[in-house]
Amino acid sequence: MQTGVHYQPSEKKQTQDTSNLLSLLLLLLDFFLGQTFQVTSQEATKLSLAFSRPPLPSAENCRKLSEDVQNAILAVATVYYWLPKGQGTTLRKMVRDATTEVVEGMIQLTDTILNAPVESLSQEQLISTGGVWEACEQVSNLPRDNQAAVVSALAASLGVVKDAVEEMEHALVEGQDPYGDIMEDEELGFRGNRDTYWSEADRRLLSSCMGLMKASKACLKKVLAAVKAHGKADSPEHIAQLDDLADIANEISPSVDELALSMYPPVNPLAVRLNAAKLASVLTKVLEIAKTSHVCPPSEEGWVQFLTGAVDHNMNKVKNFTQGQL
Repeated sequence: MQTGVHYQPSEKKQTQDTSNLLSLLLLLLDFFLGQTFQVTSQEATKLSLAFSRPPLPSAENCRKLSEDVQNAILAVATVYYWLPKGQGTTLRKMVRDATTEVVEGMIQLTDTILNAPVESLSQEQLISTGGVWEACEQVSNLPRDNQAAVVSALAASLGVVKDAVEEMEHALVEGQDPYGDIMEDEELGFRGNRDTYWSEADRRLLSSCMGLMKASKACLKKVLAAVKAHGKADSPEHIAQLDDLADIANEISPSVDELALSMYPPVNPLAVRLNAAKLASVLTKVLEIAKTSHVCPPSEEGWVQFLTGAVDHNMNKVKNFTQGQL
């Protein structure tokens, strides 16, 4: 019989054990999220009904109501703090935001009850109670793992960028007045001032900026599809890669907005170039992170290369159009 020989679990078994542990944690999260937020919703109902009409609850009943509400809120907060950071920062942020909304809703309900005369169920009290119900109900729609959380975050960013692109496309229609929805003001004078219109030189510059904005939309769309198809939350490494993608992708929408705002007349070419360069830098980082992550197998490398070229091409055009302004 040999001694001193220690069994070393295989890498495959270690990976399987980690995956099983993550699955167990997610099942527990799903259970506790549903239970604790449902109890909080019920406590909000009890509290609201107790103060919906005279007479006021007794001191003992008030104490019991207060304790029940406090315990429900503590349980909600505990679910968030119990969720391990290793499950993903994107998922934790969404659970945190949901928890905060419920807590703030309960505070508002309590303030409404304290400040309203106890004659009948006031409109403000109904609204506050409904706010807590809605906040608790939204928990059922929360992602249950980091892959789903990142998909949700990317989809939200894509929606905002789509709106920004469509708005700017509409404004850039030939002959379109970007301030056409603003009525003439007596103090500002007639809106026929040239500062409210784009020159031909402006339009040539902005066409390249539109190329960057469209590349932003395409980038988010492709990354979202890749995360849906290949994203995994079965190991710390995969979870961290998804968080990295979400973090940098979250910078796309604000960068698109800043570029779009600088595109309105009167156009400052240097400001446009600066904002275009910032957006191009963000897009390049997103594509680099995506390419080196598990969501981008060889089958996905084609669009990464194409979009990288599109970003560089449009940014170079912006530089050429603004070279004389340096």
